[in-house]
Amino acid sequence: MLSEWDRNDGLGQNNMALKFLGQDFETLHARCLQSGCLFEDETFPAQQSSLGFKELGLGSAKTKGVRWMRPTEFCTDPHFIVDGATRTDICQGALGDCWLLAAIACLTLNEPLLHRVVPHGQSFHQQYAGIFHFQFWQFGDWVDVVIDDRLPVRDGKLLFVHSAEGAEFWSALVEKAYAKLNGCYEALSGGSTSEGFEDFTGGVTEMYELKKAPSNLFSIIRRAVERGSLMGCSIDITSFFDMEAITFKKLVKGHAYSITGVEEVEYRGKPTKLLHIRNPWGEVEWTGPWSDESREWCEIDPSVKSRLHSCQEDGEFWMSFSDFMREFSRLEICNLTPDALQSSKVKKWITAVYPGEWRRGSTAGGCRNYPATFWINPQFKIVLQEPDTESQEDCTFLVALMQKNRRKLRREGKDMETIGFAIYEYLGRVGVHLRRDFFLTHTSSARSELFINLREVSSRFCLPAGEYIIVPSTFEPQKEGDFVLRVFSEKAADSQELDDEISADVPEEPALQESDIDEGFKALFASLAGPEMEINVLKLQIILNRVVGKHKDIKTDGFDKEACRGMINLLDTTGTGKLRLTDFHVLWEKIKRYLAVFRKFDLDKSGTMSSYEMRLALESAGFKLTNNLFQLIILRYAKPDLNVDFDSFVSCLIRLETMFSKCGKKKTPSFMVIFTVRNLTKFSAASSVPNLLYYMPPVTSAVFMKWVPDWQ
Repeated sequence: MLSEWDRNDGLGQNNMALKFLGQDFETLHARCLQSGCLFEDETFPAQQSSLGFKELGLGSAKTKGVRWMRPTEFCTDPHFIVDGATRTDICQGALGDCWLLAAIACLTLNEPLLHRVVPHGQSFHQQYAGIFHFQFWQFGDWVDVVIDDRLPVRDGKLLFVHSAEGAEFWSALVEKAYAKLNGCYEALSGGSTSEGFEDFTGGVTEMYELKKAPSNLFSIIRRAVERGSLMGCSIDITSFFDMEAITFKKLVKGHAYSITGVEEVEYRGKPTKLLHIRNPWGEVEWTGPWSDESREWCEIDPSVKSRLHSCQEDGEFWMSFSDFMREFSRLEICNLTPDALQSSKVKKWITAVYPGEWRRGSTAGGCRNYPATFWINPQFKIVLQEPDTESQEDCTFLVALMQKNRRKLRREGKDMETIGFAIYEYLGRVGVHLRRDFFLTHTSSARSELFINLREVSSRFCLPAGEYIIVPSTFEPQKEGDFVLRVFSEKAADSQELDDEISADVPEEPALQESDIDEGFKALFASLAGPEMEINVLKLQIILNRVVGKHKDIKTDGFDKEACRGMINLLDTTGTGKLRLTDFHVLWEKIKRYLAVFRKFDLDKSGTMSSYEMRLALESAGFKLTNNLFQLIILRYAKPDLNVDFDSFVSCLIRLETMFSKCGKKKTPSFMVIFTVRNLTKFSAASSVPNLLYYMPPVTSAVFMKWVPDWQ
């Protein structure tokens, strides 16, 4: 993950893209030219694993007879691009990635955007070294992907995407680079055009089902044109045989069109809304009202007609907004980020990007249907400050939640999680992670239209100026994943992730003298400590395990030596590595207090605490931790079922107290990083100590049991 300093320096932007897998194109290209050897990419080898894992896996009929060949090996005169990149350069092959190819085809209509993905200067003739590179937007950053030009070929033809001309290879190489980015070719099978839109522009896509479109959709389209957004529209098919079927008025079903303009003209004394639409085929145009040959053009102002009207079979046409709503089924708007917009005249969104993660036991709380855990999800605050216009009080903004790297996980049998988000009014509250009580007593102000297993869920909202909190989540709790939350606003809006500041507010231990201690406790200590009047690690382990063994309402695997050593390190005032009377009394009282907290937050009386109960318990004990630190604590102290037993709870609190005691309870421990790194691995609790009674110092039951009830 990039640091804030790197981002401020521009790293991750299109002109300073991150080097995918650390490969630098310029260095590798120069090295190949110097050695006279064609580049071979070991990170995406020309072998079966790069094709796929199931339908394109080993032994698949689809990959039988496939060879990896360079264009120079099966084409007499290969070219990178011939006469510019066009739609005919993109013909689908034996891979179900038409969604990706449709997005590439739309990209050819915007040359500046295309060359953000396909850098200039690549060729099969000048300084050819078998190496190419392409740039894609991935979850907040641009990455530069290097590939060699060995492509899967069968019977002398490209297996996947190819050019209609046969000798042009830029589109096949783009597809290979995108396959490398996602793990293999098969990972690209199935998807939404909007996913390609976003990975080629860094924009954010809104989808509208036109039968359920908002009443202000024309205004939304007009403003999208003002911002230079990419827009696509299509007509649903009802069966396979409908694909690319042409309607009576020459519209193509199941085909991606582009919207390139919007106008409002005076027609017969009334304002009429028009959309300019393009068929990427370059032919086959709408023949209804406002088409090239329609009579409507004769009844508008001649100067407007001369500006708008063209009678060419070029695939571009006008149609009324009402006809568009009736004939088409779906609209996709890809709103571009400011760095993708070339014109200074184009209005720009204000954007904010936040990476996040859902982790079992700590930040994967599920949706609002799960009130016990919903609050543990990551939370983000947005402050809407300025209404869109002076005549209205509301602020328009767009929220997009995108889950990361799910295509790569297909090889492991995983796919998209079902995701969504909710928005709550937040005015007047302190900037900390909100707890369960807040969500039990407040309803949401807005939410994503639905929870769905797409890569991204996005919705446009219009709310009064104020402070709001966005809670992204999976539908069910304990579903793990990484995500990016993006907020696009019409006007300036402050936003931030809500998280607790690390702090400790632990009761001060009283300065005890031996004379302050009850005589009964002194007798107990003398019996436990033996003639040395000190308790070492082994003795403490035996004592604690005997005590907790008396409590049938709590579950424990027993305290291990590491935990006991931590307790002694915290409370040893003599530097001997042993506890004397006053030290042991402090520990005794401390563990009694821990037991009370444990029982209070063991809400279901299971003898253990769930991970989300653990967070509340830690706070009750005086510790506030960030989401990341709490994740690490759950990794270290929770069992595989995400429950925490008593000995792990005590060990955790002792460790936290020790750290904070070194630097002051209101400060972040400078060595907290050491703590988190050392405890990333989940250690199992120590096995029970053999022959406890043998190691137990002689002590009468009467004296021992006098103090055990003090823990009841």
